[in-house]
Amino acid sequence: MTTTALIVAAGKGERLGGGLPKQYRLLGGKPVLRRAIEALIGHRAIDAVRVVIGPGQQDLAAAALAGLDVGRPIEGGAERADSVRAGLAQLSGDAVLVHDAARPFCPPAVIDRLLPPLEFFDGAAPVLAVGDTLARATDTLGEPVDRTGMVRVQTPQAFRLDALRAAYAAWSGDAPTDETTVARAAGLKVATVQGDTALEKITEPADFERAEQWLASRLVARTGMGFDVHAFEGDGPLMMGGIEVAHPRGLAGHSDADVVLHALTDALLGAAALGDIGLHFPPSDDRWKGASSDIFLAHAVGLIRERGGIVDHLDCTVICESPKIGPLREQMRARIADIAGMTLSQISIKATTTERLGFTGRGEGIAAQAIASIRMESAG
Repeated sequence: MTTTALIVAAGKGERLGGGLPKQYRLLGGKPVLRRAIEALIGHRAIDAVRVVIGPGQQDLAAAALAGLDVGRPIEGGAERADSVRAGLAQLSGDAVLVHDAARPFCPPAVIDRLLPPLEFFDGAAPVLAVGDTLARATDTLGEPVDRTGMVRVQTPQAFRLDALRAAYAAWSGDAPTDETTVARAAGLKVATVQGDTALEKITEPADFERAEQWLASRLVARTGMGFDVHAFEGDGPLMMGGIEVAHPRGLAGHSDADVVLHALTDALLGAAALGDIGLHFPPSDDRWKGASSDIFLAHAVGLIRERGGIVDHLDCTVICESPKIGPLREQMRARIADIAGMTLSQISIKATTTERLGFTGRGEGIAAQAIASIRMESAG
């Protein structure tokens, strides 16, 4: 059975305000839409993923979908049903999973439960039992509603592709809120499978807060170490910690030789298992000759945040006889915090000497060692 996941992302998200549709808002450093796709695209039972977007959302979609194998976005319509119809018209194969972009976290186990029932039913949907008391209400509570057998219906919802197409062709009612409504109206049999609280839909501002908290609970603490050294060469000033330091000698290096920012960059890349500074900015590449090391640090932080990670703390120890770091410490901390988009309390700069031992003790250069503490989702 060939299965395509169809993600409906054509809504305006007006209830959240702010002008940007909710599917393109950042959640843990990634657009909500991208998270919804990534939850499905790697599943062994899904052969392809397609996305339906709203009119005029092409640029937003291009940014959110960069690097993902989802084909060209399909333009939807004014109502959800119009968007689903447009998507179904572009699909081929045996089965389709229709999913809301506003549900960014789909556990693989839900997909595992959805597809087997298609051997015996026209469709299947994940549901959760209603645990709260139900009642009709206006300004005050009215009569209670019997919750026996009541469930909340989630997405993704699985259907035989031809059956769902036919159901939509026969639909003549008001705008449906999901595909099970259309399927049941056409007489199709839709099985239920166990849903998941991770599939809660993002609709209100509080839902974003809940989603951020859920993401944070999945993050794993990781630590990286960095070390760098540069020899003195030529006249000063020198760059250190992102600031220009008055000194009679400068530092030798392919870029601006900022030993502090280089060590911090390597610590961040190491924590995220993303290689080292030479991999991302090879000294053989003339683009980085004399380049500001601000670029390197900002790049490393950006890579972590793009992956949904959080940088918690940066700590660097500078090893040299001169210049004296104490008078420069607060200015360096402030500059590093600005480059990394962090607060001053998350940046630590310390200094020591080697008691006149070794190359730093002889005043031949400066060394720095750094530690970065981050949180990222486990690769497993």
